Amino acid sequence: MDSGGKVLVRAQIPTPPTNNAALLWDTLVSLIEHVAANDEEYDVCGVGCGGPMTRNGALVSPLNIPAWQAFPLLNKLERALSVPVVVDNDAKALALGEAWYGAGRSFSNFLAMVVSTGVGGGLVVDGALLDGKDGNAGHVGHVIVDPDGALCGCGAYGCLEAEVSGPAIERRTGRPPAEAEISERIRAGVMVGRAVASVVNLLDLEQVVVGGSVALGFGDPFFEAANRELGDRCQLEFSRGIGISAVQLGDAAPLVGAAAVGFRGVGSAPQGN
Repeated sequence: MDSGGKVLVRAQIPTPPTNNAALLWDTLVSLIEHVAANDEEYDVCGVGCGGPMTRNGALVSPLNIPAWQAFPLLNKLERALSVPVVVDNDAKALALGEAWYGAGRSFSNFLAMVVSTGVGGGLVVDGALLDGKDGNAGHVGHVIVDPDGALCGCGAYGCLEAEVSGPAIERRTGRPPAEAEISERIRAGVMVGRAVASVVNLLDLEQVVVGGSVALGFGDPFFEAANRELGDRCQLEFSRGIGISAVQLGDAAPLVGAAAVGFRGVGSAPQGN
């Protein structure tokens, strides 16, 4: 991606269903090499990775990638590449990408979420991406939406991620999210609206933007249900009327976000922003 937010080259490969950390790493390296072969002049490699992680992505333990537990992602990438590497949480990366290049440009206080294989979030507060102690701020997927709900990969019951992520929906319905009934799409929206209401009331936000294959695939029924639930549960004067909308960058949002993480890490501001 260039510094103006334009994705120049993109590619993807399925995550191998393995508990072998080395095999997963080799798969990632092959993808990097494929993309890098298109142009040898890069300034930085930005990475958005599932969390939790230690600061700067030194050790990553994505809940949805069991092959990587305390995996030294930053060090391995630095050794494999000839440019600076910057690692952050994937949903925080999404928030930064939307702040710099997408729907967040009009707001100084907003939440960006991804509802996909996992559920994550990134917070921009007073115009700055919120990091937290170890860089894990924004884990909205672990807001409790049903105390008697499903067991989450984190070990708690009733987390948003355990109720509306792609794997959670498939476990509950026996069908992939793309085949979900309208009632399931509405249910997911209600759960997201419920979690978002707590965040909005807590942090005095202006807007919420949501991306990810489940949210974007569920479309209008999901977003309408999410906004109804949000409206019902945000009754404070400062939180009334806040909306949930789709990310402006679409399915490129994770890539743009990862690149924005890289630019932020080396102190480069986006062009034209």
